Amino acid sequence: MSNGTMDIGVVGMGVMGSNLAFNMADHGFQVAGWNRTSDLTEAAEKRNPPANFHACYDLKEFIGSLKKPRRVFLMIAAGAPVDWAIGEIAPLLEAGDIILDGGNSFYADTRRRHDALREQGICYFGVGVSGGEKGARFGPAIMPGGDRAAYEAVRPILEGIAARAGDAPCCTYIGEDGAGHYVKMVHNGIEYADMQLIAETYLILKHVGSLSNARIGEIFHEWNAGELKSYLIGITADIFAEQDAETGKALVDIIVDRAGQKGTGRWTSLEALQCGVDLSMISAACNARVLSNLTEERAHAGAVMSAPAAAGEVGADFIEAVRRSLYTAKIVAYAQGFSLYRAAKEEFGWSLDFGKIASIFRAGCIIQAEFLQRITDAYEREPNLKNLMFDDFFLSSINANMESLRGTVCLAVQHGVPVPALSAAMQYIDALRSGQLGANLIQAQRDYFGAHTFERTDKAGSFHHQWQEHYPKE
Repeated sequence: MSNGTMDIGVVGMGVMGSNLAFNMADHGFQVAGWNRTSDLTEAAEKRNPPANFHACYDLKEFIGSLKKPRRVFLMIAAGAPVDWAIGEIAPLLEAGDIILDGGNSFYADTRRRHDALREQGICYFGVGVSGGEKGARFGPAIMPGGDRAAYEAVRPILEGIAARAGDAPCCTYIGEDGAGHYVKMVHNGIEYADMQLIAETYLILKHVGSLSNARIGEIFHEWNAGELKSYLIGITADIFAEQDAETGKALVDIIVDRAGQKGTGRWTSLEALQCGVDLSMISAACNARVLSNLTEERAHAGAVMSAPAAAGEVGADFIEAVRRSLYTAKIVAYAQGFSLYRAAKEEFGWSLDFGKIASIFRAGCIIQAEFLQRITDAYEREPNLKNLMFDDFFLSSINANMESLRGTVCLAVQHGVPVPALSAAMQYIDALRSGQLGANLIQAQRDYFGAHTFERTDKAGSFHHQWQEHYPKE
């Protein structure tokens, strides 16, 4: 391997890093690969990599092999490992060189690193990458954020390896400094909500509809042929058809009812609180995963708390009502997520294009769905749309399906089936359309105990009232 001949170098030869490097090599780019420990680099070499992939075992040799401006793509764990890698690599670079972080870094860390490296003349990109192991190898959705002027130096590679929705790459310049990682963070939050909605739908079909796993799998397969068509619906159908080789039972029934999380959904929920945006569905999904891990408490509660009677017969239109409910709640989840994008655009001054963001989610990523074309269309019609649900298409869908969602939530509650995300979707719709939320009473309480003032309906200004004690307090 000669000096200055490699188009890009990938740091991190784990599953995601090596697959991304092989993807780049498949697309005609000369790729150098390096890992902090040699074992993963050796493992990558044993996987019969493309001819354009070149393994390196020395960091200086790795950097020296790169064409100028040097492009170094980090595919390592978020947090301290990224700061360590930057500390080792940046001194070997020159002004104009580029570091890209493709991990799930917190966007505020990306902004900090971007500013620090800019002082050294080094361009830094926070690059959201979605699609898992398969996506990295054959085409992920890619969300790069950083210096716009430097994007042309990395665009051919990033757009070249991205998934395709039709002829369009699922990659576009997102915005400045931490914008790419922010968009990926919210993408993951929407993913949490989407998965929770599907899980709740499964519980309703199973415990209210008394349907078998095989029938539930058939239903998801049928739904995947319609407006709900998506990656998650498709793999859910596959999951219900899978049998456990050891027991002969449905594999889904052998899996412990406990879900993990890596933090991006929680980050999204916390960011929404900071920005004053209602992301109740994503928060509900995070809380559901937290509660799923309280195994001992759940077992005790199941033994001592009374439960409603078992479900009886359901009507012939039950399955269709559940489908409509899932679709409607999905609209709400995306509406909430894109409301956070809107808030971030205003807060940070980022040049976020909501239609393009939706368009790059159409393939490669976990939340890929045909549904996303409708979101792109909505923002092309009205770029400044305040809420996705106000678009004519989505509004008509919500109005047509609202009673199905309301009925499904009521049916689940009546039979003791937990549906926090579906309930949050219904509550969000009801709150958004309501002429009164009780906030007038809350503001009166705040003024009573803390003189926080209130506004009046009949004249402008802020007012404080000298509240009287009409009822003696015990």
